[in-house]
Amino acid sequence: MNMEQQLTQEDITRFSEAFDADPKNLLALNAVTQNPVGTIALNRRVVSQATHVFSNVIETPEATSQESSGRCWMFAGLNTFRLKAMEKMNLEKFELSQTYLMFWDKLEKANFFLENIIETRNEALNSRLVMWLLSDPMPDGGQWDMFVSLVRKYGVIPKSAMPETNSSSASGSMNAVLVAKCREYACTLREMHENGASPDELRGMKSELMAEFYKILTIHLGKPPRTVFWEWRDKDKKFNRDGTMTPGEFFKKYVDTDLDEMVCLIHSPTTDKPLNTLFTVRYLGNIVGGQEVRYLNVDIEVIRRAAAEMILENQPVWFGCDVGKMLEREKGIMDAEAYDYGLVYGTTFKLDKARRLDYGHSRMTHAMVMTGVDLDEEKKPVKWRVENSWGTKIGDKGYMVMSDGWFDEYLYEITVSRKKLSPELLKILETEPVVVLPPWDPMGALAKSA
Repeated sequence: MNMEQQLTQEDITRFSEAFDADPKNLLALNAVTQNPVGTIALNRRVVSQATHVFSNVIETPEATSQESSGRCWMFAGLNTFRLKAMEKMNLEKFELSQTYLMFWDKLEKANFFLENIIETRNEALNSRLVMWLLSDPMPDGGQWDMFVSLVRKYGVIPKSAMPETNSSSASGSMNAVLVAKCREYACTLREMHENGASPDELRGMKSELMAEFYKILTIHLGKPPRTVFWEWRDKDKKFNRDGTMTPGEFFKKYVDTDLDEMVCLIHSPTTDKPLNTLFTVRYLGNIVGGQEVRYLNVDIEVIRRAAAEMILENQPVWFGCDVGKMLEREKGIMDAEAYDYGLVYGTTFKLDKARRLDYGHSRMTHAMVMTGVDLDEEKKPVKWRVENSWGTKIGDKGYMVMSDGWFDEYLYEITVSRKKLSPELLKILETEPVVVLPPWDPMGALAKSA
C-alpha cells in the first residue's frame, strides 16, 4: 500500500498537539467523559423558551403508547380517527385497536414479501434487490397509504375488542420468528423455481405457507374478531348499545372518514426529485393489490400552509419525520437548535436537508400527529403541538412541541385534505407517478421508531 494512504505516527502526533493547543478541548473532554454529550450540548436558551402553549389547539384525549414496537404510523393514523369516533359517541376517552390492525398488517406483509420473492425469482440471490427484500422482510413500520390499505380491507374495532398483548407491545420476539419463517420460505420458493416449478405451483405453495403465518400471529396476538358487540356509556353517563357490527360497519358508522380525500405530500429537496412531481416506490407496501404509495413532492411552504389550515379547521394532521434528530426527549422538544454540538467539538456540521438525504444521514423514521399550531401576529407558524405515541411521561403528558425551524429541516411527509391544494397540484395528483423510486431510496423508509 502507498505510504501516502496510511495514517502515520507523524499524523497522530500532529492531531494530538492540535488537540492540546486548545484548552476548550480539555474542558469538553472532562465534561463529556462524565456525562452524556447531549447533556453538555443541550441549548438552555431553547429549553427555557420552548413552552407548550399554542394559539390554536385541537382538543384531544390522553396520549397513547406503542410501547416497544414500531407501530407509530398505525397509532398516528388511528389517533386521527378516534377523534371523530369520540365525537360521535360522546366519549372523553377512546382508542381503536392497534393490535387488530397489527395482526392483519403482519399477515399481509408476509404475503406481500413472498409474492415479491416469486416475482424476483430470476434475480441472482446476491443481487441488491433480493438482498434488500431479505434484509427486513417483516418490519413493524409503515406508511400512510399502507394504513389506508389496511382500513379499507379490514375496517377498525374498539381497543376493548382486541386489546394489547405482550407481543403487540414488545414485538421483537414475535418478529424474530416471523422473519425466520420469511427467509426459510423464500429459500423454499426460490429452490422450487430452480427445480423447474411454474409460477402457479409457487403460488400454490405460498398459499400453504401462509397458514403458518396466521397460526404464529394468532398465538402471539390472538384471533381477530369477525364481528364486535358494541355498547358503551358516554361521558354524560348515558348507556348506548349498537349490537353486533363488522369492523367495516364500525368504521363507516363511527369514523366515517373519506379515505380518498386524504393525500400524501413530501418534501425532498434533492436534485433527483423535482418539485410538483408525483413519485411512487418500487416494492413499498403491505397488501398485494392494495393502495399504491403515491408521493407528491412539493415546496415546504405548501406543506406548512396546508398543515396550519387543517388544524385551524380542527382536523389533526398525520406526518412523518426523522424524530431522532435534535430531539430533547424528556421535555418533548424538537428544535433544530436544541443541541450545540459544534460548540462541544469545535467544529461545524454542514450538511443541509438535501445532502442529509443523499448521504444517508436522515430519512423518515417516525410518524406522529399535529394537533396544534402557534401563530404569530402575522399568522405565521412559530411552533407546532405534536401528539406522540410514546406514553404520557414525556413532554406535556405525551404531547411534544416542534419548532417551525425543525419542521423545515426534519419533516418529510404529511397527509392533508385535497381541498388544501391548488388546482395545479390537484391536476398532478390525477396522473400516474412519473418516477418509480428504488426501494432503498430515502423516501421509501418506513416509520417505525419506538
